Amino acid sequence: MAQPALFTPLTIRNNELRNRIVIAPMCQYSAVDGCMTDWHVIHLGHLALSGAAMLTIEATAVVPEGRITYADTGLYDDATERAMAKVLESVRRWSDMPVALQLAHAGRKASTEVPWKGGKQIAPGEANGWQTVSASDAPFMHSDVPPIALDRDGMKRVRQGFADAAKRAARLGIDALQVHGAHGYLLHQFLSPLSNKRTDDYGGSLENRLRFPMEVFETVREAFPADKSVSIRVSGTDWVEGGWDIGQTVEFARALEARGCDAIHVSSGGLSPAQKIPLGPGYQVPLARAVKQAVKMPVVTVGLITDFIQAEEIIATGDADLIALARGMLYDPRWPWHAAAALGATVKAPDQYLRCEPANAKGLFG
Repeated sequence: MAQPALFTPLTIRNNELRNRIVIAPMCQYSAVDGCMTDWHVIHLGHLALSGAAMLTIEATAVVPEGRITYADTGLYDDATERAMAKVLESVRRWSDMPVALQLAHAGRKASTEVPWKGGKQIAPGEANGWQTVSASDAPFMHSDVPPIALDRDGMKRVRQGFADAAKRAARLGIDALQVHGAHGYLLHQFLSPLSNKRTDDYGGSLENRLRFPMEVFETVREAFPADKSVSIRVSGTDWVEGGWDIGQTVEFARALEARGCDAIHVSSGGLSPAQKIPLGPGYQVPLARAVKQAVKMPVVTVGLITDFIQAEEIIATGDADLIALARGMLYDPRWPWHAAAALGATVKAPDQYLRCEPANAKGLFG
């Protein structure tokens, strides 16, 4: 039997991936003052035993005010670096899965309550709240306190935050970085004409709206070791008429590839409450397909990919190079094992678990 496409290896710069399944970054809202906790040891530790090819740590703020909530993970000072080092030490003791880190700034979507407490914005001056910033002063929700439009000094501070976080990540031995340019957060706020109302060199035309996100990407690429990969996550569309769309995403992807981007993870939405998302199995795959047709770098797709045959077909037909799983992996942390068993492939499992290999899938843990 031919090797299933989903379980063929792939090399992205320094990372030799055993298969085409990667774990997407998933915010846990369980940090204290930006510092990871024992929850992250549990959460990341069990995902690192899943048989996927790479584990991506959740959106990690590069400055305190860049956190989505007061309980978000950060990497902006010695305390947050030490906390992450402690978690990584525990995870790596039992897993050799490559670990990537998503660097982020929430912009106008910062200063909110954790999701299970409603997720609404917390106003400046209230406990756990602060003043947000963005490309312009337009709020995400009409009821939100408007953000402050970043001036040149503010943009410089953000770029420096990304650079400093990238250097800390290098010290921690992180295998790859992902710049968060999706889901309505700061870089996406610069990209979309719905949120970027600037009249200077960073607003208006597509070239201008790309400028700051490109500067941030180049800053991270320069600060992170040249032999390690740097990718980006983007929203392929705002799902709102007149907003960011797949055509602009393709142009962004081409510009990123020309500047050394190693891979692009295509998601969608998050920029506007007016979005109308056509939810359904693999609903974002066409966005990934459009980007893949325009670039040579690997393209990652994500979103309601739950079926093993569905995932295999996405890779086999060339719609994307990798499948990212998020909520599906939380629900079934052994999804890669089960996919390998269903498709007749092999997957890596820890020695402590080898004796659980099913009788009807001998050789699964090859």
